[in-house]
Amino acid sequence: MNYSQFFDMIPEAVLTAILVIVFIADFASSGKDVRKWFNPLAGLLLLGELVVCLMPLESVSLFGGMYVTSPAVNVMKAILSGGTLLVVIMARQWIGREEGRAREGEFYMLVVSTLLGMFVMMSSGHFLLFFLGLEMASVPMACLVALDKYRNNSAEAAAKYILTATFSSGVMLFGVSYLYGATGTLYFADVAGALSVSALSILGLVFFFSGLAFKISLVPFHFWTADTYQGAPTVVTGYLSVVSKGAAAFTLMAILMKVFGAMVEEWHLLLYIVIVLSITVGNLFAMRQRELKRFMAFSSISQAGYIMLAVAGDSQASVTALSFYVLVYVAANLSVFAIINVVEQNNHGLTDMDSYNGFYRTNPKLAFLMTLALFSLAGIPPFAGMFSKFFVFMAAAESMSKVAYAVVFVALINTVISLYYYLLIVKAMYIKDAEAPLPAFRSDCNTRLALAVCTLGVLAFGVCSCIYQWIYAAPL
Repeated sequence: MNYSQFFDMIPEAVLTAILVIVFIADFASSGKDVRKWFNPLAGLLLLGELVVCLMPLESVSLFGGMYVTSPAVNVMKAILSGGTLLVVIMARQWIGREEGRAREGEFYMLVVSTLLGMFVMMSSGHFLLFFLGLEMASVPMACLVALDKYRNNSAEAAAKYILTATFSSGVMLFGVSYLYGATGTLYFADVAGALSVSALSILGLVFFFSGLAFKISLVPFHFWTADTYQGAPTVVTGYLSVVSKGAAAFTLMAILMKVFGAMVEEWHLLLYIVIVLSITVGNLFAMRQRELKRFMAFSSISQAGYIMLAVAGDSQASVTALSFYVLVYVAANLSVFAIINVVEQNNHGLTDMDSYNGFYRTNPKLAFLMTLALFSLAGIPPFAGMFSKFFVFMAAAESMSKVAYAVVFVALINTVISLYYYLLIVKAMYIKDAEAPLPAFRSDCNTRLALAVCTLGVLAFGVCSCIYQWIYAAPL
């Protein structure tokens, strides 16, 4: 084996170096005076990783095709690196508490470890390497969910997450074993060349899809989502809802297109059913929630359905639409979770929706930023969320099938339904009165920086999309 190939895995090599640096810094540091620089150090290192991912890296195939990357994969790695950087920035107030100082190094190491696993998963060209990356991301994520040991429901949420993750991994491996039995290989390219429509390959597809659908929290594999989101620390919930979901969705899209090209009709039908269920069930259950983190959990289930709608097109437009949707979703969703996090820190740990009654009167700036993020998630123009939904609808409609048009129509109807429950929070902040509203408070510098970046993304991506449509969609 030529071990110099490891250095061609540039994003993963940089992340490994970051992990080593953070470990050494945590081992050598002690005391508040030293640890106050821990968060800036982790942020600068992840900023360097983001710059590396944004570089025009060439497509490479290493280790006989086990590791394969392309410009599209590098773009998604850059998006996930940016989302992770925002999570680290907004985590400073929470992890900097007296009881959290001792675990600050652990938090950053676990975050970097999960990101490394996601990178390996997205660049895999072999089912075993894919599974290795998946577990590298899942096991540290369970530790992150359980990191807040002073909350009993944090440990409960971690137990539910790791049990469902273990079960889904078993189901997925069961499906991979069927694919190996049908083709005699685990390399993506070789499986694609040998795969044909048979009972064995269909079972392999269904089990593999079911296992990865657990990670994306698609219906009916979503039952862990609400409890885990509610029990996990809010910063970790934000990380789980955008970065983990985006990596799993992109990987599923890549494997469906690369490996199961001979079974397009079969996985399209499976995908259409799951998309309709995810969007509809997520919307209906979100309307019933009064706890904001559970509310965002069902919102993320619905958003996962929209993300996977891009895959139904099975074209280059699908890759672009999914990447743009994840980019916009990272900005809007992390903006919401940044506000939930800072409100939770100033509201005795409460995250119920009634706590936001009259929020505009005491904290108008945060209420306004929350409104912009919710409008983007709902797809209200001219915010970026409207264009991200438009692009996935167009990508799905490119298949030119009646079923695809019907699914897009159902998604459009559900977009109107989602307006209702997103506006419930806006109503609470601006219209409802509270006997004892949250007092005015000033958020920390890191939260303000994260909110500024996220809000700029929500607005700028929308403006850029408007300009793009005006220039390229106009008649010549």
